Amino acid sequence: MNTLADMRASVFFEGDEARAKVSRFWMLLILASVIATAGVVADSDATVIGAMIVAPLMTPILGIVLATVIGARTQLARSWLFVVGGAAASVGVGYLVGMTVAAPVVAATNAQVSARVSPALIDLLAALATGAVGAIALVRKDISDTLPGVAIAISLVPPLTVVGLTLESGAPGEAVGALLLFVTNVAAILATGVIVLALYRVGSPTHEVKEGVGRNRMRAIATTLVTLVIIGIPLAASSVRLTEQELLESAVRQAAQPWADEEDLTIELLEVDGSTALLQVSGEPPEPDTSGLVAGLRDAGVDPSRVTVTFIPANELDLGG
Repeated sequence: MNTLADMRASVFFEGDEARAKVSRFWMLLILASVIATAGVVADSDATVIGAMIVAPLMTPILGIVLATVIGARTQLARSWLFVVGGAAASVGVGYLVGMTVAAPVVAATNAQVSARVSPALIDLLAALATGAVGAIALVRKDISDTLPGVAIAISLVPPLTVVGLTLESGAPGEAVGALLLFVTNVAAILATGVIVLALYRVGSPTHEVKEGVGRNRMRAIATTLVTLVIIGIPLAASSVRLTEQELLESAVRQAAQPWADEEDLTIELLEVDGSTALLQVSGEPPEPDTSGLVAGLRDAGVDPSRVTVTFIPANELDLGG
């Protein structure tokens, strides 16, 4: 088990090495933001994962957790400043890099962006588990080598760079979604982190902290749980919306595929946006009879008026003579 002094040294920017810790934090944060932004623009999973490993934001977030549990108000405020300032810097890097990219970096054309602008409840569950691992690694020496895995599992800097990229690309709605993912991850780490440290009795009288910490700890736990509930509301709404879209896409595909096979058509695109679907098919002229599709949609429980069909004529050209 790590001592309280060990934990403070791990996550607080204090002591004789405070200046070196601060400079290292900002250097790694800026570099991680550049790497993450480049990975998002290039749609590279490996590059984005590399940025997650380099990113140092987990340190001040765990600093908030420890400061909350032991009642260190100065370090609590300082850790919050590093988190908020670091988040703003990552957004700024994303925005600046976005200005150098010719095409807009948005969800419709980039998988890295689309994966981070519609957070759901499953993202909260993953963040809760990851936060617990991070807090346990802070307490126990024997599993501290899992921290690189924690850095990969939790998405902190990439969503922030997506915020900057999508703002620069003129997609504020997507920027809000990416910011919600970041806030969700931070809140989950704080919630499970405080609970884990409380279970390990960090901040108990054996650690020689001042009186009233137990009361402050319970207040902190209550506050983080309320925050999670508040964040859970838009996440639940997003989960319901995504589920409805997936069900609609599945139902439309189930109805469209037999019709396309019968009419000798190829389904080029099936895209769902909210409560409507766009079905794009190609084939030889003339335009196909859609009565079979309408019947199939009704059998699948889908109102045909919610589906728009686009037909692309495909003519075979002879280039031999």
